[in-house]
Amino acid sequence: MKDVIIGSAVARNGLFLAPMAGFTDAPFRALCRLYGATYTVSEMISAAAMHFGDRKTASLARLPDGDTPTALQIFGHSPEFMAEASSSLLSGDYPGCEYAQKPCAIDINMGCPVKKIVSSGDGSALMKSPELCAEITEAVCRSADRFSIPVTVKIRLGFNEINAPEVALACVRAGAHAVFVHGRTRNQMYSGSASADGIARVREALPPDIPVIANGDVKDRESAESLLQRSGCDGLMIGRGALGNPWIFREINGYFSSGLRIMPPPTLAERIVVIKKHIDALCAAKGEGRGMREARKHVAWYMHGLRGAAEFRRMAGELETLSDLDKLLEKVYIENKDVSFDP
Repeated sequence: MKDVIIGSAVARNGLFLAPMAGFTDAPFRALCRLYGATYTVSEMISAAAMHFGDRKTASLARLPDGDTPTALQIFGHSPEFMAEASSSLLSGDYPGCEYAQKPCAIDINMGCPVKKIVSSGDGSALMKSPELCAEITEAVCRSADRFSIPVTVKIRLGFNEINAPEVALACVRAGAHAVFVHGRTRNQMYSGSASADGIARVREALPPDIPVIANGDVKDRESAESLLQRSGCDGLMIGRGALGNPWIFREINGYFSSGLRIMPPPTLAERIVVIKKHIDALCAAKGEGRGMREARKHVAWYMHGLRGAAEFRRMAGELETLSDLDKLLEKVYIENKDVSFDP
């Protein structure tokens, strides 16, 4: 798999970390970057909230030292608000924004299937109107062009019916530099399987110099290879497959860089060290109280595949302090130290 270039940013081996609300904050991005996700995308940022001066929203746009290349993803349905959000984020003058470096791109969310987002006309609801998608893209591109920053869009195959090729082409004609495609419609949510054939139709509809990145159901080397080959896309964006498993980028990079078909899974010791490192960074960034509340879902994901996972997930849901985490990890070690994690 080749590198993918978007503006001045390079995704090595074409691997991207998908934006996921509540998950892809700076500490998680840093961890995934360590294992090979060289291009990451922020949690989605509300353009309307920014318009009305919500300082909490700005915290989602913080890019600490080393958090590059990272794109900032915005969502909304007003071309004016979306362009305004882009300008505020790229100028860095919005209260609460903290940049050690500028974002590498602005990504437009046209794919979120969550009811709360869709009912406001945002996210994947935009795909019901290719014309509005193009209007928003054009407005954001005009804003971003002032800072020489590219604009990308993240879409689904459609809302009810597949119209992703039409939407993608409209966005590219309006100025989008790349398209990320999740292989389901909004109505499917996350049920069934992502359609590589549906994504391939988007690749076929766009000029060859526009990167098209496939997203959906990548959970290991085999699924990555299959989606890439069947879709004909330029790269892969990994979302849920990275939750509790940042090593997925190492596994896929190992295959595409060196042809390694079997990458040893993380040892128990590495799992424990990484969990501790992740949650320590989360608490350092957000304070122990908030950090531990947010840590509960992350730690629960890390428990997948361990002996005693159900009990560990229950304990993860009750974490209050870093001391609680240490006690949980000690229990994880004791109950799994004789388990082989060899493939």
